[in-house]
Amino acid sequence: MMKNAATKVITGKNTRFSYCSVWEPKSINGGDPRYSVSLLIPKSDKDTVAKIHAAIEAAYREGEAKLKGKGSLPPLSALKTPLRDGDTERPDDPTYAGCWFLNANNDRAPGIVDAACSPILDRSEVYSGCYGRASISFFAFNSNGNRGIACGLNNLQKLRDGEPLGGRASAEADFSGLDDDEELLG
Repeated sequence: MMKNAATKVITGKNTRFSYCSVWEPKSINGGDPRYSVSLLIPKSDKDTVAKIHAAIEAAYREGEAKLKGKGSLPPLSALKTPLRDGDTERPDDPTYAGCWFLNANNDRAPGIVDAACSPILDRSEVYSGCYGRASISFFAFNSNGNRGIACGLNNLQKLRDGEPLGGRASAEADFSGLDDDEELLG
C-alpha cells in the first residue's frame, strides 16, 4: 500500500464502526486473515465524503499502470470503488440509513487510541456501534481480473460509545430484574 498524503483520509468524528475485527484478524471467504472494519459515514459529513472522493481519484492516478495491466486504462467510473450508499445497498437496515459506508482492511493491526490519543488496551472498549475517526488509505488493485480502488485501514480513534450493533444483548440486560431466589431450570 502506498503511503501518500493524497490517498490518505482521516474521517470525521461521527464515523460509526461496524463489523469490527480490529483486535484479531479474520479470514473472509477463505482469504488470508485481515484486520477490518466497516465505516459508516453520515451523508451530512460532506467534508469527509469530499476527501474520500479526492483520495480515490488520487489512487486512480497513482495506480494507472497497475490498472492498465496489459490493456487500456479503464475510466474510474467503470472500476470498483469502496464508497457505497447505505440507502440503496442496505435499504432494509436502519443502521445504514443516511450513511455512506466503506470497508477498510489491512494485514497489520491498526493502532487504536482514545480521544486523548492514549492507546486503548481493553478490547471491549472498541466494538461495532461505537463512534470515532479512522485513518484510511486508498490504493489501486488489479488481481485475478478484478480492477479497482480499495481502502486500507491504518488506525482508529474511539471518541464515544454508541448502541452496540449486531443484536447482541449485554449481560446487564439479560440478567437485570431477575429474582436471586429463582431456581435454575435444567
